[in-house]
Amino acid sequence: MTQLALIVLIPFIGALLPSWALTAGRLWSAWVTGGVVVSALALLVAPAWAVMQGETLLWQLDWLPALGLSLGFRLDGLALLFALMILVIGLLVILYARWYLAERDPMGRFYAYLLLFMGSMLGLVMSENLIQLLMFWELTSISSFLLISYWRQREDARRGARMALAITGGGGLALLGGILLLGEIVGSYDLSTVLAAREIIHAHPLYLPALVLILLGIFTKSAQFPFHFWLPHAMAAPTPVSAYLHSATMVKAGVFLLARLFPALSGSEAWTWLVAPTGMATLLIGAYTALFKHDLKGLLAYSTISHLGLITLLFGIGSPLAAVAGLFHIMNHATFKASLFMAAGIIDHEAGTRDMRRLAGLWRFMPQTGLLAMIAAAAMAGVPLLNGFLSKEMFFEKTVYMATFEESTWLLPVLATIAGALAVAYSLRFIHDVFFNGTPTDLPRTPHEPVRWMRVPVEILVVICIAVGIFPSLTFGPLLAVAAGATLQAPLPAYSLKVWHGFTPALGMSMLALSGGALIYAIRRPLFRWHERTLGQLDARWLYEVWERALLQGSRVLDHLIHRRSLQDMLAVLIIAAAAMLLLGFWGMPLTGSATLTPLDPVSAAAAFCLAVGALGTVVLHRQRWTALVMLSVVGLIIALAFVKFSAPDLALTQLAVEMVTIILLLLALHFLPAETPRESSLARKLRDLLLALLGGGLTTVLTWAVLTRPYDSISDWLLRNSVPGGGGSNVVNVILVDFRGFDTLGEITVLAIAAIGIYMMLRDLRLEAPRADAQGRPWSSDAHPLILATFSRLLLPLALMVAVFILLRGHHLPGGGFIAGLIIAVALVMQYLANGVLWTQTRLSGELHPLIGLGLLLATATGLGSWYFGAPFLTSAHGHWSVPILGEIELASAMLFDIGVMLVVIGITLVILIRLGRIGLMQRRAPISNSDPKP
Repeated sequence: MTQLALIVLIPFIGALLPSWALTAGRLWSAWVTGGVVVSALALLVAPAWAVMQGETLLWQLDWLPALGLSLGFRLDGLALLFALMILVIGLLVILYARWYLAERDPMGRFYAYLLLFMGSMLGLVMSENLIQLLMFWELTSISSFLLISYWRQREDARRGARMALAITGGGGLALLGGILLLGEIVGSYDLSTVLAAREIIHAHPLYLPALVLILLGIFTKSAQFPFHFWLPHAMAAPTPVSAYLHSATMVKAGVFLLARLFPALSGSEAWTWLVAPTGMATLLIGAYTALFKHDLKGLLAYSTISHLGLITLLFGIGSPLAAVAGLFHIMNHATFKASLFMAAGIIDHEAGTRDMRRLAGLWRFMPQTGLLAMIAAAAMAGVPLLNGFLSKEMFFEKTVYMATFEESTWLLPVLATIAGALAVAYSLRFIHDVFFNGTPTDLPRTPHEPVRWMRVPVEILVVICIAVGIFPSLTFGPLLAVAAGATLQAPLPAYSLKVWHGFTPALGMSMLALSGGALIYAIRRPLFRWHERTLGQLDARWLYEVWERALLQGSRVLDHLIHRRSLQDMLAVLIIAAAAMLLLGFWGMPLTGSATLTPLDPVSAAAAFCLAVGALGTVVLHRQRWTALVMLSVVGLIIALAFVKFSAPDLALTQLAVEMVTIILLLLALHFLPAETPRESSLARKLRDLLLALLGGGLTTVLTWAVLTRPYDSISDWLLRNSVPGGGGSNVVNVILVDFRGFDTLGEITVLAIAAIGIYMMLRDLRLEAPRADAQGRPWSSDAHPLILATFSRLLLPLALMVAVFILLRGHHLPGGGFIAGLIIAVALVMQYLANGVLWTQTRLSGELHPLIGLGLLLATATGLGSWYFGAPFLTSAHGHWSVPILGEIELASAMLFDIGVMLVVIGITLVILIRLGRIGLMQRRAPISNSDPKP
């Protein structure tokens, strides 16, 4: 269903709209952003209905099927649960942010980042391919970095964003390793295959390394101990961002992956001992720390850490019922935590501070906000008739069951009750210290209720908390059932979403937690004093900063050892390292293999001699730049002739065209340099360079000899057999470039385009002073554009263009192709610039030429995407024969469009570089001549 792909793509496309809509007003920007989310929700309705009926919807496009890579989306109960949380809470955050952000805050940029983050999260939870999931996983880290650092003028925002990116990025690297190992175990990266391969995964020796690496990625993302410290520092983000990250996204990505891979990875002792203790430690540390935080958002951040630990602990227990309880708490936590963060943002927005030591007695000023915050905090504390009570009841019930019937330790329900009591205590503090407990102290602003629409999202979420707490089966019940079925990939265990289950041990634990939490809050002052004396100075950020400084210092030392100011020193390091690797690889092996060598004929020997003379002449005469350039061109010509001898006409044509472009490029560059270089190297340095050259060249010769004297299996026979039936062309080289290895070619021209853009930017404002005379003081000719050269270049241009088109069209069957044709056109056009001048040529070739690069990349990519329309993998070539009047039967291949794209990229790249160098000379000639310049 392409509808699934559109649900993910709409936020990415919509991210372009908020800044544009901002020109009509801030309200319009919010409306447009909300419209994007509503559109995605509307597309989700029909698939959601099918999923609620028990279906699992899949949509897939092959990308690189030979490597098991595909572009696919999956919508089952678990993905639907998270997609609804992402979109619904995201829509409320958009409405809330409209009234939260100040006039000076760039709202368009905020909404663009938010939509990018939303699309990344949707792609993560709906991915069918694990590699694709990992790509969206990293996109969530990048987009959250942009959101956390939104107020980039603040140091704490920049520091918090860097910390979040470093921790989650490191976890993402571990996750990459784990997913690659998992794909190696299963033989596929498709999620459906992985989830069905539980026995294969557990029996494989790579199971434990894969599990550890995947859990590292999960724990860093979901702020589990000992990686929890980054999350409180992300509070430097605007409160709408905090509400979104803590409730439905980012930190929930980790527990989502825990749930997604639960049927494949859980059920082993390693799973239980790695996941459950981590969850319990995070639950207790987060709950304890939250009690002593004076910042409202800091308290809520550590409470989020604690609740994420609770969810992780439930999945770590490993039973189906515990997994259901974990999913239920994910749903409940999203509602009350989003409303609490929004309430904290309202308090900060209207009172001017989040410090609870200054906030007190706000009930008189903000009763409506106070009531909403009280209900949400009660849900977080687990008060009966609210949604948080139900999921905590399921948690308590499972711990008691394990201690009673599964021979688990009774320490588990004891610690669970302590964590529950701490949750009640910090929830009481949130309410009592802010809305009661005296009068405000030195507030920056007089507090008051916010505008109506700023409070509406909080009201909606609080109503959900109440509705789920009273009618759980009618509200979250159906969605929980399909989500649990998709998570377990098995029949659901027996569970009940009733408000009243009678007098049970779990109810007793809840009551004990409520009363214990009230007691802890009552004695908070001596606890605060004890905490400040003992544990108050502990901060995991200190360990992170020590690690960061050590890493930076180590990188500086390594950089100093490898990267030197001298190019010769860096080459020396490279050559020595390559030599060491070569010696290590061939140690103990014979240098000569069993293959026979081709006999040496006199012509080849003469060509090799000329090649050696040209190479040595380039080195010996390197101080005379023009002479060295001529000798270097001899080397290129001999290489082109070698290609001809070994029946590689395509390579020979390419080499000749590249030589022409390179010579012109070097001539333009050398125009701004002295004709001779000074003698700067001492005898010792020359001897060192000679030894390094002999070492590098000698070992390269040894490697070449060892390779060429050994037999090898080539795929050339397969390529020759399949060139015509598989690619529709008898020129195997061109078929390889545009069909068999088209993906490589697309990557190469993309890299070339990026390099050209970099060169263009470096040369754009460059000012160089070209010499007015040669080394002997003779002035350069004032005739910059000789008449004969200008006349002949104009006559040759149409001929060169015709030859280029001929080379392009014949390339699929005979030597030629887009790359060679592009170089021929580029050389012909560059000759116009050189012969007639930049100004004359630009009047006849108007416009910038670098858009050709983008057009070529777009055409090449569109050719690959077009294959998807016909149900074929990306960049699959199609070819066939058609009968055309007058012309008769002709063959056409879709690879021709790809080849045209390559040609346009080559033309654009070559002209952008060479013309930009020519313009440097033009600007130099326009500059006034100083008195020190030689007279012509």
